[in-house]
Amino acid sequence: MSQIQVSNLTFAHDGSYDNIFENVSFQLDSDWKLGFTGRNGRGKTTFLHLLLGHYDYQGTITSTVDFDYFPFPIKHPESLTFEVIDGIHSDYQHWELMREFSLLKVPDDVLYRPYNTLSNGEQTKVQLAALFLKENSFLLIDEPTNHLDLHARKLVGDYLNAKKGFILVSHDRAFLDQSVDHILSINKTSIDVQKGNFTEWWENKQRQDQYELAENEKLRRDIHRLSEASRRTGDWSHKVEKTKNGTLNSGSKVDKGYVGHKAAKMMKRSKSLEQRQQSAIEEKSGLLKNIESSDRLQITQQQYHKSRLIEIDRGAIQYDGNEVCRDISFTIDRGDRIALTGPNGSGKSSLLKLICGENIPYSGTVHIGSQLKISYVSQDTSHLQGNLSDYARNNGIDESLFKAILRKLDFSRVQFEKDMASFSGGQKKKVLIAKSLCEDAHLHIWDEPLNYIDVISRMQIEEVLLDYSPTILFVEHDSEFCKHVATKTVQLLGRMP
Repeated sequence: MSQIQVSNLTFAHDGSYDNIFENVSFQLDSDWKLGFTGRNGRGKTTFLHLLLGHYDYQGTITSTVDFDYFPFPIKHPESLTFEVIDGIHSDYQHWELMREFSLLKVPDDVLYRPYNTLSNGEQTKVQLAALFLKENSFLLIDEPTNHLDLHARKLVGDYLNAKKGFILVSHDRAFLDQSVDHILSINKTSIDVQKGNFTEWWENKQRQDQYELAENEKLRRDIHRLSEASRRTGDWSHKVEKTKNGTLNSGSKVDKGYVGHKAAKMMKRSKSLEQRQQSAIEEKSGLLKNIESSDRLQITQQQYHKSRLIEIDRGAIQYDGNEVCRDISFTIDRGDRIALTGPNGSGKSSLLKLICGENIPYSGTVHIGSQLKISYVSQDTSHLQGNLSDYARNNGIDESLFKAILRKLDFSRVQFEKDMASFSGGQKKKVLIAKSLCEDAHLHIWDEPLNYIDVISRMQIEEVLLDYSPTILFVEHDSEFCKHVATKTVQLLGRMP
C-alpha cells in the first residue's frame, strides 16, 4: 500500500485560455478501488493521461506505483491473442493467466485466435486479465462497459470488485456500485474523494446541494434586506442634506453645520450597509460552486392516428448470410417504452435498422404503420463534424430549441462555436439525443444512446422519458436506466447452435 499525492495541479490544453484543473490537491491510496465520475468534457480522461505523464502540467504528482491504461493500445491487432498479451505483459505464469480467464469466463481457445477476430467484449476481458497480472501497478480503466452487454457487465463488475488498486471511469451506476469502494468526482471547481460507492456519494451530494441551496436562499433574503436598508438610509441622508439650502425651521435659519454633520453620519451608515451588502454578494458567489445544473428536458412527440405502430411476427434477421436471431414476435403500441435486450451479436441493432427502413435481410412478417415518422439515434457518431448551427439547419430542426437542450445537458456556449469533430464521445451522443428530442416523430428508436454520457445527463434523459411518456424502442445496457424507463422488455436470444 502506498500513496498517490496530487498537489496544486493546474493544467490547460495548448492554445486554450481556460484551465481544466486549477490548484487541485488530493491524496489517493494505491489499494483503493476508485470510481471516477463527472460530467462530459470535465477532464476525466485528461486526468488519467496526466497521471501517465503524457502532458506537461504545473504542480506535482508523486507515486511509487506504475500506472497502466485501459484500453491498451494494440499495435498489431492481427496477431494471435497470446502474442498481444505478451506485448502487454510478458512476465507471467500460464496458470496465472488461465486463472484470470476463468474468472472472466474467457475460453482458452481465444489465445490462438487472431486478436482482431475477437468480439469487443472478449477484447475487453483479455486486456483486463493481462493488465491485472502486473505487480505494483495501478490500473486506469477508461469506460470499459461501452462494449459489454448486461451479462458481461455483471461479470466484469464482480471481477473488479475482487481486485484492488484502480481508477474506473464509468457512467453506469449499477456497475460502479458493484465495483468500487471510493468515488473520485470532478466537480465544477474541484476534485473530491469520498469513501463509499456511487449511490452513497450521490446521496451525500444531494444533501450537500440542498444545504447550499437553502443557504443561498437565506443569503438572497439577507441581500434584499440590506439593499432596502441601504437605499432607505441613502434617501434619508440626501433629503437631510437638501435642507441646508433655503429651508426655515420655526422661522429661524437652519443650522447648516448640524444638518450637514447629521447627513454625513447617515451617509457613512449608508456606505457601511452598502459594503455589508457587497460582502454578502461576494459570499454568495462562493456558494453553489459545485451544484450541477440539471434542468428538466422536454420532448414533444406526435400522436399516431392508430394505437398500434408496429407489429412483428416470427421475424428472423440475417447478417452476412447467417441467421443471427429468429422467432421475434412483438408489437409497439402508443405509449410503450420497450427495452430491446439480448447478448452482443444477437441482432438488436440490425432489427432497429430494419424498422427504420434500412435494407436488412429478414424473414417473417414486419408491419410498419403507414406514414409513421421515426426519430433514430444510432450508435455511430463518427459522421459528426462542422458547427452546431449548420447541423441543426441541415436536419430541419429548430436551432434555438436544439441549443437550449444542449445547454441543459451541460454544454457551455463556447462549445457552440467548436467543430463537432473535436467533441468528446459523450458530447457527440448528446448532439444526437438533442436532435432526436427536437424532431417531429411518432416513434423514437435509440440504439445505445447512453454510451459515454455522464451520470447526471443520464438521469435527465430518464426524467424526460418518464415525464412525457413517449413511444420509444431502445437498446441500452445500463441496467438502472432500463429498470426505471422500460414498460416492456423484448429479449433476443440470438441464433441457437
